[in-house]
Amino acid sequence: MFRVRRIFDDVLPVNRSSIAEVQQILAEQFPGVSTEEIAALPNRLHNPFAKRFRTILYVAENGRRKVLGFALVLHEPEIHFCYLDYLATAKGVIGRGIGAALYEHVRDEAHGLHAQGLFFECLPDDPQRCKDTKICEANARRFKFYERYGARPIVGTAYETPINGGEHDNLPSLVFDSLDGETPPQAEFVRQVIRAVLERKYGHLCPPAYVEKVVASVTDDPVRLRDFKYIKKGVPKPARPRVRRMVMVVNDRHHIHHIREKGYVESPTRIKAIDGELILAGLAEPVPPKHYDESHITAVHDAAFVEFLRSACADVPEGKSIYPYVFPVRNPTRLPKEKSVLAGYFCIDTFTPINRNAYPAAKRAVECSLTAADAVLAGHHIAYALVRPPGHHAERRLFGGFCYFNNNAIAAHHLTQGGKRVAIIDVDYHHGNGQQDIFYSRDDVLTVSLHGDPSFAYPYFTGFTDERGEGRGLGYNLNLALPEKLDGVGYRAALGEALSAVIDFKPDYLVVALGLDPAKGDPTGTWSLTARDFEANGRMLGLLGLPTLVVQEGGYRTRTLGTNARHFFHGLLEAAHDS
Repeated sequence: MFRVRRIFDDVLPVNRSSIAEVQQILAEQFPGVSTEEIAALPNRLHNPFAKRFRTILYVAENGRRKVLGFALVLHEPEIHFCYLDYLATAKGVIGRGIGAALYEHVRDEAHGLHAQGLFFECLPDDPQRCKDTKICEANARRFKFYERYGARPIVGTAYETPINGGEHDNLPSLVFDSLDGETPPQAEFVRQVIRAVLERKYGHLCPPAYVEKVVASVTDDPVRLRDFKYIKKGVPKPARPRVRRMVMVVNDRHHIHHIREKGYVESPTRIKAIDGELILAGLAEPVPPKHYDESHITAVHDAAFVEFLRSACADVPEGKSIYPYVFPVRNPTRLPKEKSVLAGYFCIDTFTPINRNAYPAAKRAVECSLTAADAVLAGHHIAYALVRPPGHHAERRLFGGFCYFNNNAIAAHHLTQGGKRVAIIDVDYHHGNGQQDIFYSRDDVLTVSLHGDPSFAYPYFTGFTDERGEGRGLGYNLNLALPEKLDGVGYRAALGEALSAVIDFKPDYLVVALGLDPAKGDPTGTWSLTARDFEANGRMLGLLGLPTLVVQEGGYRTRTLGTNARHFFHGLLEAAHDS
């Protein structure tokens, strides 16, 4: 038995060990690769500019974490293609389906990045071009394997031309995998791919004149692929259907924030219920959270508020909690001195406690959301921050509703870098008052919230339909306050109105504040959405075709939480990949 996992960097000791094993396999199986290139692998993983490609590494490991094989992929996000640099198994490892599993993960990754194709090189299976019979037979087996996925060499170009003259023996062909598309690629696209590969990967070998000659040789439009040679009737047969996956970043410190008091429904079991279900369904590729400094939080939250949370949490004795019980008129010149009173100055309710672990857990939730946002910025179409505590009730200088920092707003602000436009759509049962307050005067972030009418639903004081923004932000806040009793059909009608506003806004990125508390039986809600309704909602959001960050908010019926999440992401991923 083995498992395939992605390695993002060499920060963790277990990753450093696996990378070292990959480097050993590289040296053994590819003797022509220089020691400098092998040694540079760790740097390539966290430095996307090392070869002007993003480097993606998958490893297949046994139960003792011994690396049995690996796949190294180069991703070009501007031309929109992936290049399989190496795929190999360890010395002495034969069969077991390791190569197929790795290649399928590579195809899933390329498809998830919306690549227009997967390219790689394959040595010739033609005896005229490969005079060594055994090598030629081995090459033929590789072509037969790749033909199962529809991958075939591009013909009619000068790609196989020797660089400096010499014999035309055993030179590789450029192979194209359409990722289950039906038409060959366009000539201009292939010309761009060839130029990128020759100049960036082989720049030390290929003089400019040679590159221009090969690029100019691509004249067929669309390009021609070799006829199927090994698969009967030219029908490719993938080993198994593609599994849609997304990047998932889980708050690995959420459990320290465990309020063991009766009625406090925001419990650690929420994460376990969702995480286990998505992993078992094969919908998520877990990614460890990275560290980010506090400046990302103060970019959207008031610095005095952030300082209060940090210091107040640190002052509370272990195992104790402070709940606001006095709510003073907020006079910035007369701040209360007592921490328990000051809590009421910054809080909107009486059930969100200050304790030793609230700040570190909330900060880690922010870091998970930023890690997922950076995955979207790096080219992943869907990324999910599975976090607690949630965040959408946290305003610029207020906390409450189990929320301390507004995870989705901090991530959305991060996504606006470079002048990008972001739409936040909040599908929690309760109003997203936090991001409304934070972005109320901005026109680069559209905030949309579907929620129970504030006449009966928390937080009661905000979420009205006439709250539309102010100043530059006027018209960029939309509240859809919905009735107390609502089924899936009624919800989708409102969701359709929300999506129309998003489409009109023309954002570069979509942030979904995912509340699963519209579910039937949720202790904090009154609606009756089923698992199938969540799947339909996910599909509607996925059809927007936008790079999407999902940040977990509410949802407290743990019996159905995982099932509802699985259905939502199944719909989202299916529609997003097919849109």
